[in-house]
Amino acid sequence: MDSQPDRLRSLYRRRGVVLYGSPGRGGCAGARRLVPGLEEIGGLMSFRPTLPMLALLGLVAAAAGPALAQPKPATQPASMADPVVARVNGTEIHRSDVIDAQRYLPPQAQQMPPEQLYPQLLDQMVSRTLLAQAGRKLKLEADAEVKRRTQQAIDNVIEEAYLARIVDDATTEDKLKARYDSWSKTQAPREQVHARHILLAKKEEAQAVIADLKKGMDFAELAKQRSTDPAGKAGGDLGYFTKEEMVPEFADAAFKLKPGEISQEPVQTKFGWHVIQVQERRAAPAPKYEEAREKIADDIAREIVSAKVKELRSAGKIETYAIDGSRLAPLPGK
Repeated sequence: MDSQPDRLRSLYRRRGVVLYGSPGRGGCAGARRLVPGLEEIGGLMSFRPTLPMLALLGLVAAAAGPALAQPKPATQPASMADPVVARVNGTEIHRSDVIDAQRYLPPQAQQMPPEQLYPQLLDQMVSRTLLAQAGRKLKLEADAEVKRRTQQAIDNVIEEAYLARIVDDATTEDKLKARYDSWSKTQAPREQVHARHILLAKKEEAQAVIADLKKGMDFAELAKQRSTDPAGKAGGDLGYFTKEEMVPEFADAAFKLKPGEISQEPVQTKFGWHVIQVQERRAAPAPKYEEAREKIADDIAREIVSAKVKELRSAGKIETYAIDGSRLAPLPGK
């Protein structure tokens, strides 16, 4: 099962079900660029845009989670399972803080071993803690703009937590499997082809390959020798694919061929010039549950959030005004 923090972030990053607002509201990315090393780790953004500056000011402990919370004073011995990994003017940073910080990185960075990112993450957290302490010395928590952004950050997290709660209740394994059973019965068969290809930089090179194939040379061997595509090492084998999974020029040519046939003219795409051999054609089976699970969860989440927003808007008292604050004319039928 996904952890609660992961579920909260997935509502924005993976599922895309939020119909209003965004985690980028009220951010202060410019401030991060003023501090070397705060913005990127190996070219990857380190935190969501809304929260870093607020975290620096130490104002959103309740809203931002462990990685961005108010610094912890050194009052109790650290657990061996969660040791202190840094102290900054008496403020403790625990290992769990650094591990949690990695969860706010882009997906590819989240998959990296924590030990690999640990030095950079810890260094950033030390810098952020120092900046937060400096901000508190200036009593910036009393600043009107800081208060406004802090409230926005709290609202964002409460919104995420609420959405996660209502979505979690409806996306149990039993409910997902029940939806899959009904969904899979409605899926029309999709045609697939199993093909090989040889990719070359120039049209003349592709024409030479076609000429060699007509002389009886083996397609897979030519792919290994001449193809510039990584699949060439496997004889150019692309496996099964549907028409929608390939660029149009390639797909159109491949789906015109019968099993065993080779394209008689080079096929140009943005990648270069292709020689294509179709090996088999088949009606694609419905995706297995494991393959369709994420899509089904996404669909259910979107439906739930859309229905909940509609319900709340219907029950709520909502007044909207023009951008200058003047009253808007009533909508037709209202």
